[in-house]
Amino acid sequence: MKAQFAIGIDLGTTNTVLAFLPLGGEQAPLEILPIPQLVAPGVVEARKELPSFLYLPLAEEISGGQFALPWDQKPDVIAGEWARKQSADVPTRTVAAAKSWLCHSRVDRRAAILPWNAPDDVKKISPVEASRRYLAHLVAAWNQAHPEAPLKEQQVVLTVPASFDASARELTHEAALAAGLPKNFLLLEEPQAAVYSWLADHGEGWRRQMTEGDSLLVSDIGGGTTDFTLIRVESEEGDLVLRRQAVGDHILVGGDNMDLTLAHLAKTAFDEQGTAIDAWQSVSLWHACRAAKEALLTEGGDEKYPVTILGRGSKLIGGTVTTELEREPVAQILLDGFFPHCEVDAVPARRHASGFREMGLPYESDTAVTRHLAGFLRRHGEGGASVRPTHILFNGGVLKSPRLRSRLTEVVGAWLGGAEAIKRLEGNNDLDYAVARGAAFYGYSKQSGGLRIRGGTAQSYYIGIETAGLAIPGAPRPLSALCVVPNGMEEGTECDVPGKEIGLIVGEQVRFRFFSSTRRTEDRPGAQLDRWNEGDLIETDSLEAQLPAAEGVEDDFVPVHFRSRITELGMFELWCVSTVSKDEWKLEFSVREQDAQ
Repeated sequence: MKAQFAIGIDLGTTNTVLAFLPLGGEQAPLEILPIPQLVAPGVVEARKELPSFLYLPLAEEISGGQFALPWDQKPDVIAGEWARKQSADVPTRTVAAAKSWLCHSRVDRRAAILPWNAPDDVKKISPVEASRRYLAHLVAAWNQAHPEAPLKEQQVVLTVPASFDASARELTHEAALAAGLPKNFLLLEEPQAAVYSWLADHGEGWRRQMTEGDSLLVSDIGGGTTDFTLIRVESEEGDLVLRRQAVGDHILVGGDNMDLTLAHLAKTAFDEQGTAIDAWQSVSLWHACRAAKEALLTEGGDEKYPVTILGRGSKLIGGTVTTELEREPVAQILLDGFFPHCEVDAVPARRHASGFREMGLPYESDTAVTRHLAGFLRRHGEGGASVRPTHILFNGGVLKSPRLRSRLTEVVGAWLGGAEAIKRLEGNNDLDYAVARGAAFYGYSKQSGGLRIRGGTAQSYYIGIETAGLAIPGAPRPLSALCVVPNGMEEGTECDVPGKEIGLIVGEQVRFRFFSSTRRTEDRPGAQLDRWNEGDLIETDSLEAQLPAAEGVEDDFVPVHFRSRITELGMFELWCVSTVSKDEWKLEFSVREQDAQ
């Protein structure tokens, strides 16, 4: 059946959104799908956002039928608004930030590890399964609203952070297929989706706002992460085109950090009232401060906002305790803590309170978004100078606040010589829906032959090569990194990696090591690095595998050269091609416990 709709899905750290528009004919207005979800026991309402939270109910709660959904009378996991509320009251049974865990290569993302640090009696789920649950909820909601056009038969675009490496993309792809998305669905980087949303609002008028040589900075600050992308305006055969220049690192700073900051402020207020807050209440307070932040940063909102959590102790069981946060102190602490004024050569601080750190997500030590942005512009400049963007586009729920947008514009403007040196691209200011809208518009444009942002892969990829040499007892041989995919390699293309033969070990269990980089944009296939600066290469998932021995070859050491391929869906394949036989082996930048093919 031919697809009837272009569907865009923003699988966000904090909220998940689905936008759509009909295919064929004139472009219709973009719409947001109302998503039925549990908002209280026994109460289902349709909301434009599905909060990216999962509540893991007790068996007796499930059997009571109080969590029934239109398509599932006894769901074993609850997604959405009720789960978000439970994150404040029952944090040990609530999954949050699954998307951040999905790209954390130091844990097994298929293992049941969430909620992180929950008691042993809580039945946990994996980051991949959590992502599948959010997407499956959307699939069910769409199919209920559009039974004549099942989602599996539509043109679907799912967004991911630009800084997601190949493993995180593969895991997202896996979760999406398991949830019921079509096999030919597309992945699109979130900052690009934000630009497509702006293009959807302006049509061909965008060419009157930007000219050849202009550079657009997309600043995307969501609930859990910050992403930066640079897009350049170029001329091609007399026509203006958009080409992605660079993407930043995956920075774990966002709205969640701000909520925790306000929780610390609220805890101080509780202390002054003589109310001691224990560890359990501190987690609840963190989640409760999310609503306070959004209310107090909204233009024209209240000057004060009450923060209420469940009480503890013999006199407070079943009761609550409350304090108030005020608009101006909240705004000031967030501006100074996350968007401080700094010089263009500022460097993010690397501070650790102890040489030991609890295992968990690798949150940034420095919460100053402006210092991270300064580092990003400097890394991607030429001749030691920082990139000088001419335009800025905001995305992400954090930047819904006019005060935060103004401060970020002010800081970047100061780097460039004045606020007038950077132009803000204005469009549909509802940033909660921009990524989903842009993804749907991209799907529509792909079918209709409309404008597309050029760029290819957002990162370059490398394999670890053990160097030859004399062995030293107890010491591993040095490792070099061979570039097999350059930054910007286009989807649907492949290349033979030049260079000398490399020995591939077959017939025994070995570990293959993979690396990626958003910073080394000039490396070409075949470039072999013996050393690199800290942060230039990030090791992604290693692969433990035993490749089958080559036919007619007795050695376990086969000389090969490499062929890289980026599929139409944007997935990476690496082929090891024997130079002494007709054998070849496919490896993937994959994840733990996945066999090579």
